[in-house]
Amino acid sequence: MYDIVIAGGTIVDGSGAPAFTGDVAIDGDRIVQVGGKAGPARRRIDAAGALVTPGWVDVHTHYDGQATWDPVLAPSSWNGVSTILFGNCGVGFAPVRREHRQGLIDLMEGVEDIPGIALAEGLKWDWESFPDYLDALERLPRTIDIAAQVPHHPLRVYVMGDRALRREMATPADIAEMRALTADALRAGAFGFTTSRTEQHRTPQGDLVPGRNAAPAELLGIGRAIGDAGGGVFGMLSDFEDEASEFRWMTQLALENNCPLWFLLTDRAGDPNRWRRLMDTAGVARGKGAAISAQVAGRPVGLILGLTTSLNPFSGRPSFARLAGLAPAERLARLRDPAMRATILAEEPSAALLDILPPLHRAVATRWDKMFLLGDPPQYEPAPEASIAAAAARAGLGAAEFVYDYLASGDGGQMIFFPVVNYTAGDLGVVQEMISDPSSVLGLSDGGAHCGLICDASMPTFMLTHWVRDRARGPRLPLEWTVKRQTHDTARYFGFNDRGVLAPGMKADVNVIDFDNLRLHHPEMIFDLPAGGRRLVQRVDGYLASLVSGVATFEGGHETGMRPGRLVRAVR
Repeated sequence: MYDIVIAGGTIVDGSGAPAFTGDVAIDGDRIVQVGGKAGPARRRIDAAGALVTPGWVDVHTHYDGQATWDPVLAPSSWNGVSTILFGNCGVGFAPVRREHRQGLIDLMEGVEDIPGIALAEGLKWDWESFPDYLDALERLPRTIDIAAQVPHHPLRVYVMGDRALRREMATPADIAEMRALTADALRAGAFGFTTSRTEQHRTPQGDLVPGRNAAPAELLGIGRAIGDAGGGVFGMLSDFEDEASEFRWMTQLALENNCPLWFLLTDRAGDPNRWRRLMDTAGVARGKGAAISAQVAGRPVGLILGLTTSLNPFSGRPSFARLAGLAPAERLARLRDPAMRATILAEEPSAALLDILPPLHRAVATRWDKMFLLGDPPQYEPAPEASIAAAAARAGLGAAEFVYDYLASGDGGQMIFFPVVNYTAGDLGVVQEMISDPSSVLGLSDGGAHCGLICDASMPTFMLTHWVRDRARGPRLPLEWTVKRQTHDTARYFGFNDRGVLAPGMKADVNVIDFDNLRLHHPEMIFDLPAGGRRLVQRVDGYLASLVSGVATFEGGHETGMRPGRLVRAVR
């Protein structure tokens, strides 16, 4: 007698093979049969008419802090994700000395928009070294599996102290120590090492991150820890100011250590050919034997703008800014006052405020042609004629009036979508090319991060709803291929070799999905982080059941309270 039989579903096993109908039988935490008719079981889950897939393996999240206090890690767990990987973009909380704890909080807040007050309240700091941090993560019962990578910036500060904060060049002794600590972390179970080399990543005070200008010698030296430890993945985000120079050291690192190396890739309005150029250059490196890949997102990376978010089109208007400290209900009531409406609409964005904001934030106050009503369910590939500018013209209103009235209507939870990257051409054609490239890796959900402006942890669900079922503005993608991209492919790339496919002997991480009724909801702001910190979340319908290690963690969209998840340590 099996423990569980998931009976009669359409099995999409993660291998890319055609879907087929049959049963999936589970004993303990392992799959023991896939297909055919399974025998009796202590529990049967009726999956007739539903999809049965592996749990999603999300390899780009930022739950580094939240995972130390929150067992559920929603909204990723709501969206069928059974394994998450954090430590991305070079930010995290280990290794750390007591005197640098607040600095790492500031760094995470600045780079990933995670409320510093929540991190200060929630982090227990019962670790110093990275292996200690893994031990701390292992102590907490949890809903889904987690795994970690070594972040460059805390490592650099741990070794170099204030010299790292001043972005001084690392000495050979510094590099040797960082290499040794990284090797120790990899041997303790870290899945890789990440860094960030972009002007966009700054502290709340505007300072660049400690590793922003690290020399290739430093990165090559740290990268040798992967060879020392016998495995691991190297990841990074770069501005690629000197593309040839970056690819030289990247290729050398990947070849010397026989390791995969990934870099984040999106399109850019100012350089529309950049994404193709970088992907082609990575292909040249692969031709030399270097396993270099682009990590790409499945939808536009865009800002969510509303009355409760970190930014909206009126944030720079003085009268609106003065309402920022009010409780949401009181602020909404004031905004509905006709006199206040007239005052705010008559104002121009404060020149002093706009001067200190980055160009992206300035665009939020002016680029009505690039903004869209988000809707419910949200539309992530809106047509140009759906822009705020076009909708306001049809309504006979100025764009600012149109947006003001929309945001102040209903319960005040309405939001606007402002695609920032991956939408240069006004559709997802470029994204389709990037995610369809067999050498790319699907990621960049940023689950746990950008709490006040971005909500992309639902990316795995979007891959099915939009790309497989609903897309109207271009070709759709095959179901089996799309499932494989976020199960087998992400798992194997990073070394999660016991999951990502429904096959006998594999870990029993399974989703049962009502595909016809799979639906993402409009994002909402909730205030459930420590110290009342806020975060955007996105709820979903259609997951009939999600199992982790053979235990149902969600059924009918509701959490069961079971905690089968654990820290996964890399095996080498």
